[in-house]
Parts: sequence; C-alpha cells; structure tokens
Amino acid sequence: MKLTDFKVLTFDVVGTLINFEKGVLASVRRLGGTKGKDLTDDEIFEPYMRGRATYPGRSSHEMANVYLYLAKELGLPDDAQSAAAFQRDVLDWPAFEDSVTALKRLRKHYRLVAMTNADRVALSAYAHTLDDPFDDTVCCDETGVAKPDPQFFAYNRGRQAAFGYKFNEILHTAQSQYHDIGIATKLGYATCWIERRQGMKGFGATPVPENVTQPTFRFATLAALADAVEAEARAA
Repeated sequence: MKLTDFKVLTFDVVGTLINFEKGVLASVRRLGGTKGKDLTDDEIFEPYMRGRATYPGRSSHEMANVYLYLAKELGLPDDAQSAAAFQRDVLDWPAFEDSVTALKRLRKHYRLVAMTNADRVALSAYAHTLDDPFDDTVCCDETGVAKPDPQFFAYNRGRQAAFGYKFNEILHTAQSQYHDIGIATKLGYATCWIERRQGMKGFGATPVPENVTQPTFRFATLAALADAVEAEARAA
C-alpha cells in the first residue's frame, strides 16, 4: 500500500494540526500567576483532561468551565474574568510550525477534510489559523457525537461517498491514538499516525488509549508525511 493510492486525507485538527497543548500550557501559566508558572506540564494536563471530561460540550463555550475546574483544583485564580480569557485563548491556539506549509503541499495531491471534535465556531478559527486548507469539514455540531464514537466516522464516510469518494480512497490522519487511530483502524480505515509527541513521555493532554494501535503509516511530523507523498509522486 502506498500513500499515493489515496484520494482523500481526513484530518484530526486539534492535536494534529493545532498545538492545543502549547496553547493550554501558555494560558494556564499566564492566568495562574506565580503559582501557575511553577506547574509542570502534567500537573496542568491532568486536571485539564478531567475538566474537559466533566464539561464535554462545545469547545467555543465550555472551555471557560474547564478552566474554572482546573483552577479550583490547582488553587489558581478562578474568577470569571480569568475563565473568559482562557475561553478566548482556546480560539487562538497556535498551529504546529509545519502545519500550514505541509497542508499546502498535501492539497496538491489530495482532497483535505477536517474531522474534529471542535464545534463550528472553533473549527472556523482553526481553519483561519491554518490558512483555510480544507476542501470539506465535519465537526461535532453536524455529527451530534464526538470521536472516538464510531458514528462520527460513519457520518463522514457517508458524506465523502456523496461526493464520489470510496472508502478505500480515504486515509485518516491523526495524532491521537485514543480519539482517532485506534477506532479508525478498528473500523477498517487506513490510518496515518502523526506522532507529535514522539520522544516525549506519556500522552500529554490526550487520554491514554487501552492499547497503542499500529497504523498503516507513521510519521513524526506532517512535513515528513508531505515529504513521503512527494517522493512517491516523483517516483511515479
């Protein structure tokens, strides 16, 4: 199986293209004052994930509550102004350094489709940050569920079929083993794991999967994926 066998790349956005971990850490350390600056990454990520599990709704709204949850747990400022600032920061999370350029390169070879648990407001902000690379987008507002629910993948599979694309022409590309690679592989997708935390301990601000699933393809960065695609295209 080759990368150039596919016509559609479906993308997880937050964690694969958008560096939400960097965004969360920067916000908490800024809003948390002196105490926030001294916290380790894991000391921030753990209550962040518990807060997100407690408030799983639309990211353009519920992240203020997520901040209040982690702030109370960590003893950081938990006033409404700080929560509102964190919520605004969520819409301004940065792209990974290679995302914009790599997506432009990949779009020469594929239809690019966003598949994200973010809601439409947040997805619009992230697409703008990424220089609007997507040919199509699917988010939790349309599906009514969030990954790793199989129905999210079923919704997008049907949507792409309506545009004339076959299931075996789709390569699902993502960082999260928990939300994407494990379930997509189980559902029969070819998968490409962008291992953004390669060489780093643990799973950061992403839930730990029951098992680490072996993907169809594996790269440390999106730029490395684009390099491989272009190399295949040149050889052909």
